[in-house]
Amino acid sequence: MTERVTISVENGVADVRFARPDKLNALDQAQFEAIGGAIDRLTAMKDIRCVVLSGEGRGFCAGVDLESLASNPALRDLMPRTHGEANVFQHIAWGWRTLPVPVIAAVHGFAFGAGFQIMLGADIRIATPDAQLSMMEVRWGLAPDVAGIALLRGLVRTDVARELTYTARKMSGDEGLVLGIVTHVHADPYTRAMTLARAIAANSPDAVRASKRLFNLSVEAGSGPILLAESEEQQILLASANHAETIAAASEKRAPVFKD
Repeated sequence: MTERVTISVENGVADVRFARPDKLNALDQAQFEAIGGAIDRLTAMKDIRCVVLSGEGRGFCAGVDLESLASNPALRDLMPRTHGEANVFQHIAWGWRTLPVPVIAAVHGFAFGAGFQIMLGADIRIATPDAQLSMMEVRWGLAPDVAGIALLRGLVRTDVARELTYTARKMSGDEGLVLGIVTHVHADPYTRAMTLARAIAANSPDAVRASKRLFNLSVEAGSGPILLAESEEQQILLASANHAETIAAASEKRAPVFKD
């Protein structure tokens, strides 16, 4: 079997690609395991500063390969929390949210069902204007179960999230931008994502990681815990031996500004 997820790293940017193009990167058991393994591997890599997530072939990810998973014994009990707060299936989407570094999803073609939920796990989502996006589970008699509700809240109003979930309708990348699900639309989302990732990677990795922790906390906590965590993160950064070097480098040469 060929490698289901490929990872290459250059100058702190991890280029991660789903590699089952003959099936539109649909998720069978091997694909679930490969994505979960990739997240775990990336989490342990201390030299990466940003991740670009994309799919090979004609689409990002067409969702779950229902036929291949129909007899999967793991589906009989979804309650065990195998990855912190998440089960093994939720981990392939929620894991991108909890990855220590920013993740940018470059989406083309299709992002349906579980593929849509994986896209939601990214910090930033760039899609082609004509990409087809859908929270499709109810069409198959299922509720979103790959962390979709937890990831969708905070991105859009709750009535919009409910409408998209209850109807399972498809939306374009352009509509996703209007709704707030997509960050940018671009004819070449991969190239745009790599440019943005390099701009992020040029900044202090400790500060970027601290910022992501604070953004993740902001989804769940009230103002008090966020303000306290902000002070704690900043105090650690200021005490870091690398902080003086970061300030000096920034003074000599301003960090590059991202341009389209």
